Amino acid sequence: MTDARQQDNEKIWSLIKDARVAMLTSERDGRLYSRPMVASQKAFDGSLWFFTRKSSPKVAEVEAHRQVNVAYASSSDNSYVSLSGAAVVVDDRASIDAHWNEWIKTWFPDGKDDPDIALIRVDVDTAEYWDAPSSKMVVAFDYLKARLSGKTPDLGENRKIDVR
Repeated sequence: MTDARQQDNEKIWSLIKDARVAMLTSERDGRLYSRPMVASQKAFDGSLWFFTRKSSPKVAEVEAHRQVNVAYASSSDNSYVSLSGAAVVVDDRASIDAHWNEWIKTWFPDGKDDPDIALIRVDVDTAEYWDAPSSKMVVAFDYLKARLSGKTPDLGENRKIDVR
């Protein structure tokens, strides 16, 4: 992995790691469906991992239409991240073991041996993020300055990244 790619991945991770809950959007019958999900990983290397039930409708959705979007929003940090890529259902013990943590047991009381447990891996192709100043005073000042000057406010960094 190049240094630039590593830095991009680290920036993405810094924006999503504390947001915890993402909205995973998939397609079924020509319509988009979103649901809250929590990624189960310790870093971002270009893929996101989510535990799910094999019997969940989202499993059939990603098997039929692999393209998905994962969106994170953190109003407390004024950071927003949109990640698009291809999803695949992963049903192997090594991956389940690698991503398991006790918090997951809340949804899978039978633990890693639950016969309905699987993972959805999203291999991210593109990412876009908006990282604005987190201070509400700075944001308010920028808005006021923009109103008075007629210029667009500086709302922080916005980047589009090709992850793969």
